This record gives sequence, C-alpha cells and structure tokens, in this order.
Amino acid sequence: MSFEVKDIYKKYGDKTVVNHLSFTMDKPGVYALLGTNGAGKTTSIRMILGMLLKDGGEVLFNGKPLDTGVTNVGYLAEERGLYPKVSLMDQMLYFAGLKKISKKEAEKRIKYWSEKLKLDEYFYPQPPVGSRNKKVKPFRADQLSKGNQQKVQLMAALIADPEIIILDEPLSGLDPVNTNLFRDVIHEVAAMNKYIIMSSHQMSTIEEFCSDLTILNHGKVVLQGNLKEIKKGYGRVNLVIKSDDDITDIVNEAGLKIAEKTAEEIMIKLDNESQASDLLARLVEKKASVVKFELTEPSLHEIFVSKVGEEERSDSEEKGDEANE
Repeated sequence: MSFEVKDIYKKYGDKTVVNHLSFTMDKPGVYALLGTNGAGKTTSIRMILGMLLKDGGEVLFNGKPLDTGVTNVGYLAEERGLYPKVSLMDQMLYFAGLKKISKKEAEKRIKYWSEKLKLDEYFYPQPPVGSRNKKVKPFRADQLSKGNQQKVQLMAALIADPEIIILDEPLSGLDPVNTNLFRDVIHEVAAMNKYIIMSSHQMSTIEEFCSDLTILNHGKVVLQGNLKEIKKGYGRVNLVIKSDDDITDIVNEAGLKIAEKTAEEIMIKLDNESQASDLLARLVEKKASVVKFELTEPSLHEIFVSKVGEEERSDSEEKGDEANE
C-alpha cells in the first residue's frame, strides 16, 4: 500500500501557487506539510482531495488515481464549518450516512468518539436534577464554543473510520486542555495504520507526530525528507550550558557568542562539534562550575526559519538581478 502525490501544480494567471509538489508515503504514518501563510498548503490539500482542479500531476493511492468516492477519506478543514441550526446528533448521523455507515453502527461510533472527545454532554443532554421535564432539546452546533465545534468536526472526519485522514491546522485556536485531547486522539488514530497528512504551524506538534515532511514557501518545495535525517544533516550545533558561575568571558575567549540566555542557561550556536570540546576544556581549566553541558540538533522551528529565510533571500537576489539587467 502507498499514497503518492506526483508533480501536482496550480496556477492562477501568471502566479504559481503550488509548484510541482511531489511526495510519497510508502506505508501508513503521519506526513507533514509546513509553510507560512500563503505557502500553498491548503491549495495542495484541496487538489489532493479533488476539491480543486489540478493544472497537472496526479494523486495515487495503491497505484491508482485517488477517488474519494471509492476510497474512504476523512478531512478536517482549516475553515471550520458545521450546520449551525441542526442538532449535533442529526449532523453526525448524516455524515455517517454519506459514507454508507448503518445507523446502528453510526450510533455506536458516535458514542465512542463523544466520550473520547468529551462531548457526550452535548450529544446526550440530560435534564437538570429534580426537573419534571424529561425531554431535553438536543444541542445545535451554534450553541457550542469554537473549541467544542472543532472537536465535533474532528469526530465527523473520523466517524467513517477512513483509510486516509487529512488534518489542516487541527490544533489551531485550541486551549491547552483541548490541544492535549486532540493529540491523544491523533496518536490513537495514527496507531491504527492510517495514512495521515497534517498541516500545522505548530512545529512542536509536527515533531511529535511526523517522521517525514515537506516545507513549502510561495508554492515551492524548500525542504523535504525524513525529519531525523534532516536534523542529523545539520549536526549537533546547539550547545546548552548551565553554570553556577558567569562564564561569558570564557565563551568570548573561545571565539563564540551566546545566542540565547535565560535565567538558568545559555545557548551557543556552533559551526562544528569540535568548538564544544574546546570550550569544555577551557571551562575545566578555569575551574568553572558546569551543571549542564549538552549538544543538541537544531529544532524544527530553527530549520523552518532558516530554510524559509534562505529562500526569501534567494528570491530577493533574483529579483534584484532581473531589475539590473
């Protein structure tokens, strides 16, 4: 089994919004699409789903063109939207029915996900204690907070037990409690051997879930591959030190500069790991107190900022060269 995006692109007039995007998932897992606002992530997702016509390229699932009428696909859109005046239960039964899920099975799944997402009080409202009125009006979508509406939409994306799940900014706007709840659900679904494509601005989320990624900038791929291999390629160039002494002078003597400083630690950017060995020798020689001395690879956030910034500078230089010709 495999999921493959091959050379898809989209233009509006002279502007290319997605420039020949390709990537492959040769087994179930979570794949990340990253980029700044306007980078082409949502446009790419819509082309993958067939919601937007491609100007070229193809999307394959198990070697055949992806047909969402045949392959079971769940989609959580960035633009949230439910029927505001329709009861939550009726909406969920309707969405399940579109995927040919029987009412009995749909009710079973609604019960499961409403408990998992802590929505049961809205799907199964109870009369107030001591109330004589046994009937309680079902909740509508417009009676829920934005965070709870988002949880309902995640349920709608998962209700049919899809083979492919596409999550466009799934954690956007959530409070910390609901963010953790969403993370737990995504971990659970990922363990079910699904093909999951996730777009997110939250780099820590991508590092938590995704083994492979593509970074887009102005529709172009600026970095792509396995996250561990990408980080390994940068090397362990972040040095974090915690000391009971002020070691600023020793750092300066080693020809290094402090990039970040907190109340307890400093972080130094290195060109190579040998600089760390040299600095450690100097600290030992000066008998400086060293509580923590740790070499780490750059974070995804640092890599993202570096690659996008590098691409922006390259584009600016090209435009400057064209203006001078």
